[in-house]
Amino acid sequence: MEVCYQLPVLPLDRPVPKHVLSRRGAISFSSSSSLFGAPDPRQLSQRRGAISYDSSDQTALYIRMLGDVRVRSQVGFEPEGRGSYPYLSSSLIPGPGFISAGPVSGRRLRRLLSFQRYLHSSRLLWGTTHLNPLHILDEDYIGQAKCMLEQVGSWNFDLFLFDRLTNGNSLVTMTFHLLNQYGLLELFQLDMVKLWRFLVMVQEDYHSLNPYHNAVHAADVTQAMYCYLREPKLAKSLTSCDILLGLLAAATHDLDHPGVNQPFLIKTNHYLAKLYRNSSVLENHHWRSAVGLLRETGLFSHLPAEEGLKMERQLGSLILATDISRQNEYLGKFRTHLNQDDLCLSNASHRHFILQMALKCADICNPCRPWELSKQWSEKVTQEFFHQGDIEKKHKLEVSPLCDSQRNSMGNIQIGFMTYVVEPLFAEWGRFSDTRLSQTMLGHLGLNKASWGGLVQQERPSSPDELEPSSPASKRLSKDCTEITWCVCVAFITNLLPRVKK
Repeated sequence: MEVCYQLPVLPLDRPVPKHVLSRRGAISFSSSSSLFGAPDPRQLSQRRGAISYDSSDQTALYIRMLGDVRVRSQVGFEPEGRGSYPYLSSSLIPGPGFISAGPVSGRRLRRLLSFQRYLHSSRLLWGTTHLNPLHILDEDYIGQAKCMLEQVGSWNFDLFLFDRLTNGNSLVTMTFHLLNQYGLLELFQLDMVKLWRFLVMVQEDYHSLNPYHNAVHAADVTQAMYCYLREPKLAKSLTSCDILLGLLAAATHDLDHPGVNQPFLIKTNHYLAKLYRNSSVLENHHWRSAVGLLRETGLFSHLPAEEGLKMERQLGSLILATDISRQNEYLGKFRTHLNQDDLCLSNASHRHFILQMALKCADICNPCRPWELSKQWSEKVTQEFFHQGDIEKKHKLEVSPLCDSQRNSMGNIQIGFMTYVVEPLFAEWGRFSDTRLSQTMLGHLGLNKASWGGLVQQERPSSPDELEPSSPASKRLSKDCTEITWCVCVAFITNLLPRVKK
């Protein structure tokens, strides 16, 4: 197997059949190969790693090492216990002054598709019981969960409650319900079993231990996307294909998110950063992971090949638009279209652009939710930021902006985010779609920003000496607030770009 580590890793980032991945040193050259037959589970349980080459796709060379999996018995696997950030082992994080030389070692690559999938290999392959099993469709649609789905178009929809009512299966239930409500299963002749399997695998590939970037966030974005698709301008213009792609992109836009940002992956020489050459690293991975699941489940296999590839590309275009480093690019283009009043939604490219903007809005719409919901999302994203900062401190790396819990407060982070990222985007969306929903979102945004401002004021020192403008404490506080505000701007616009111009 050592010789296999020298094989190139092509940027496909997609899976191969599980029984191939379970083999130790298995090499396959086509789906008709005898190696794809039904192997004896007792033999598979002792194998790890795979190399697969599918003749139907000349770029499908794939190297996979499942070093984390240990043999449980003669009939299956049992994953080792781990935290939310399994790939952040100390052996993979370089120390100060680390310089990468040569290609990434095969042993260090670990997984090339999902950090999460091997956790479920035992249940999916051998039918063992899962601690939190997915219910069948009828059971998900009873009681309070069914009542909530009747109000799925409400901007006050409580995704946290819905997730509890569906036993942690909010993403599967939400997405399936919306696709079915639009009649897309019949229209595109989607196999219900394949669709359900696809959605289950999508939900499982989100890291449940991530405080923010998990399946609940994906379900929330999907629900927000549905609200935008119902807006009059979009409802009368979008095609069924547009709606299908919009909902699937929302459900998969953060698929297999590791819980850290792109700069962290780059400075730790993570294999994904190398694979995508430090450009839209996470977004490319989300897209390729989604495509991998589409192909693995064969959800679009009944469509003409060219049509399937086109939908995959369009799905990627939507997901890549969520890259915050391209905020200025998309916002500037959106503002130009609105200023020139030249958006024509009968034009396919214009409709696709509006879908991109809708997904961008849905992705960062938490500050526009009612305070009770918005505050919970703020707490979760801040927790994830600070967790990354703790990892960086532990390994003596430069702490990323917003990730230092000793220098940043939740209130200042949120105020900066709202001011420099959310407000400019939703102001332009309000110009495009001047509806009651847009007014509601901007209203919540203003109230939430004021609420965070009040909390920040309460956190400030209150003694007369400390409040004196000329006192050292007051000067230090002012300096810290200025630095935090600037850090917020810098962090959310890729740590390099200037703040968004209004």
